[in-house]
Amino acid sequence: MKNAIAERIQDFLRKFHPFKSINDENLLEIAKNVTVSYLDKNDYLFKVNDITHDSFYVVASGAIGLSITSDSDDVLIDKCDEGDILGLRPFFAKDNYLMNAKAREESIVYAIPIEVFKPIVVKNTKVLEFLLQSFASNTRNPLDKKNKGKLLSENVIYDDSSNEIQYYQPIHYTKNPVTASTLDIVRYVAQTMSSKKIGSILIHENKLPVGILTDKDLRSKIATGLFPIDTTIDKIMSSPVITVAENISIVEAQMMMLKHNVGHLCVTKDGTNLSEIKGIISEHDIVVAQANNPGVLLRQTRRAQNTEDLKNIREKVTDLIQNSIEKDIPIYHICSIVGEINIAITKRAIEQAIEKIGIPPPTQFSWLNVGSQGRKEQLLLTDQDNALVFEDVSDERYDEVKSYFLSLGEIVTKKLNKIGYEFCPANMMASNPSWCKTVSEWKNQFYNWIHSPGEKGILMCTIFFDYDFVYGNENLMHSITDTILKETNNNQLFFAYLGANALENPVPLGFFRQFLVENDGEHKDTFDIKSRALLPLVDAARILILSSGIRNINNTALRFAKLAEIEPQNAIIYKSCEEAFLELLKFRTEEGLLHNSDGRYLNLKELTKLDKVKLKNDFQPINDVQEIIKNRFKLTYFT
Repeated sequence: MKNAIAERIQDFLRKFHPFKSINDENLLEIAKNVTVSYLDKNDYLFKVNDITHDSFYVVASGAIGLSITSDSDDVLIDKCDEGDILGLRPFFAKDNYLMNAKAREESIVYAIPIEVFKPIVVKNTKVLEFLLQSFASNTRNPLDKKNKGKLLSENVIYDDSSNEIQYYQPIHYTKNPVTASTLDIVRYVAQTMSSKKIGSILIHENKLPVGILTDKDLRSKIATGLFPIDTTIDKIMSSPVITVAENISIVEAQMMMLKHNVGHLCVTKDGTNLSEIKGIISEHDIVVAQANNPGVLLRQTRRAQNTEDLKNIREKVTDLIQNSIEKDIPIYHICSIVGEINIAITKRAIEQAIEKIGIPPPTQFSWLNVGSQGRKEQLLLTDQDNALVFEDVSDERYDEVKSYFLSLGEIVTKKLNKIGYEFCPANMMASNPSWCKTVSEWKNQFYNWIHSPGEKGILMCTIFFDYDFVYGNENLMHSITDTILKETNNNQLFFAYLGANALENPVPLGFFRQFLVENDGEHKDTFDIKSRALLPLVDAARILILSSGIRNINNTALRFAKLAEIEPQNAIIYKSCEEAFLELLKFRTEEGLLHNSDGRYLNLKELTKLDKVKLKNDFQPINDVQEIIKNRFKLTYFT
């Protein structure tokens, strides 16, 4: 007996990609399992953070708007019309929806169950490639040249041309995985998996892959009693294991998993099961590869509901840094991306804090990052330095207003601490009354630091002259900058003090060009790359850019680039300083990632001979730029 409704759905679907590539028999089977949903205007099909459905959708009539929530407003990203596909996320990724899908008018959508669709798709390469390209390239229809580049429903929301390229880059996988032999006993292999905290283990014979054991195998074959726990692995493993070559891309890995309906791939030397095991790729690796897209992290930050959400995002940033360094992305670009994500995390923490207080700010204010965060040079997690500026208010309101902002500062800094940014040991944070002031108070504070440049004043200047706007009214920050530039203009005494401070860390090499290392304490015999190498360049860039009256350039590398532009006679030295600083920052970052630390202290024994040569070569620009400072500010005798 014919199913008239299913046939009408079949006729509709075959007009659009990718259904054009599916034969009539399979397309009719899909149509029979379709659920028809009717949506009134403004009805939601799904919302941000909803658990993914077991179906994806095709618009039969009407229009579905795709939006994100930004600053409490719904921002329309795209509109799906007749024949457009949306809701592909559960097909490829395991996390929740990243967008809202809401009817813009009365609409009808067809819900196609993924479990019905997937077996048909994995046998049809054209359909699979279409869907993967749609998901990877942010287009609803990659064959539609007119709309190439439009954002796809609930995939990433990062309209950068490099986003598509990411999906065709090699996937990061687990190298040298734990393995077992076919005759090993299940009990002991399961214990190994538990102790190593892994969900799968590759099985080999003479180092060649023959199968894989997963948590699913243990649940379905051992926990159910089908096999005793003392049986050998070859009785319960899944075999054969799907093998792939090294350097497989994210998209190719997705396609292989979908094609073979598996959750793991074995990486071998030549991509076959006739060569030795090199690694393993899991579905989790693919999700991580997608999640580490900087655009995704930024959008997730804006949707974060609590401190735990923000902490999870910041942990992903570490993976982003690691992957970026492995792909040889320039350290400056990594700094820029991570700096923006750090700002977004702080901004969202402030928004959450205001929501918690339940009362809007009593007046305009500006939250500033200072120090390394203000320079966007904080790749690894270190302590937080921040400040708060609020509008001048009447004496009658002052105590009440300041109390509000101190409470705000305390909530935010505690949130940031839980996220992973340690409290500043010197309490230089917006929760401290000394770092939460009105515009006039901050102007007076900088005036005093500049005109009474004692030891404490210079210390404050080296921290608080490197600030970056995060949240609120940016004009309040600019007002303070105006005061700084006015009071430092041609201020010889101030620059003499600041210059002397910049010269306190000379080139860190001894008479015989040996590294100057720590003589005692916890870090004995290690090299302090922060104090001895990075800090001299940071201090030099700061004093030279300040003395030139240049505003709103806080990053050290950018400061040297600007100095090379305005002082062509010293351009070679400044360019060398810029390059040296970035390479030193990379040394520190790699050290931190390797040892899960802030990377400040390098173990020179772990460096190759070439790395030691590079490190010493990076010290020469320190000497050159300090000579410029000595001559410019007449510090030869002063120091």
